[in-house]
Amino acid sequence: MASNPRAGGSKKGPTKGSGGKNKRSLQGRGPTPKAEDRVYHKAHKSAAAKKASSAHQARRRKKENGPNMVAGRNSVLEALREDVPATTMYVAGRIDSDDRVREAITLATKRGISMLEASKPDLDRLTDDAIHQGIALQIPPYEYAEPRDLLAVAADRAEAPLLVALDGITDPRNLGAIVRSAAAFGGHGVIIPERRAASMTAAAWKTSAGAAARIKIAQVVNLARAIDELKKQNVFVVGLDMDGDVELPELTFSRDPVCIVVGSEGKGISRLIADKCDQVVSIPIAATTESLNAGIAAAVSLYEVARTRRG
Repeated sequence: MASNPRAGGSKKGPTKGSGGKNKRSLQGRGPTPKAEDRVYHKAHKSAAAKKASSAHQARRRKKENGPNMVAGRNSVLEALREDVPATTMYVAGRIDSDDRVREAITLATKRGISMLEASKPDLDRLTDDAIHQGIALQIPPYEYAEPRDLLAVAADRAEAPLLVALDGITDPRNLGAIVRSAAAFGGHGVIIPERRAASMTAAAWKTSAGAAARIKIAQVVNLARAIDELKKQNVFVVGLDMDGDVELPELTFSRDPVCIVVGSEGKGISRLIADKCDQVVSIPIAATTESLNAGIAAAVSLYEVARTRRG
């Protein structure tokens, strides 16, 4: 006797699916996004912060390496009076002229500086939205020398090199003051690091009172390596620090080739640079005074070396 199918069962043939084409088909979620693409993930936040930092550094490099703008009537006039190098002066078309504007135009004309009329939006863009009062002065990028160029200046004068190297000086006014002191006391040049340091901006030019046009400034990628190279040229490297081994007046080598290393007032010279110095000296000051400004410390040291050499 033939067997009967199971109770409640049904006989079905092969079926064909819709291939996911009907309206009720399930929708896949797709591949899992990368961690940096998920806004809530720390990798995304880290990538965003890195991108913002890179953009900031790019803007900073562009600002430092590109033309420097002096904005505002007083600032422009002071720069022109101090013979700060300039290529172009921008003046608003309908500027409310006063004595400062008229003198600035006169000085720019005498120096052969080109003058261009600019709209307010143009001046806003050129000065990075600084308060320009309708006038701005474009300063060309400074042409830095190499440390060997500073030694060559001393050789041409048949003098023992007297150099200043700056470690951690970030205020351009301090840089300008040190450049001025170096020129005043017979220095042959100033060495500055390329990164995390003041550069020859319009503020540095103004503070140097024109000395930056008479003395070379070298910019180096690695200050420690530059010091090593100077030592190979028999330059005695002296670091200034309030905890120095000896006091400045006790120097016995000031007639030899010398490089004075000056650090910031707050931090002084770094440990790496201090270890590179042949001698670390201090400037004797009253106990009631905690420290000296970097520009003043450099001036005192340069004067002391110059005095000893003359004696």
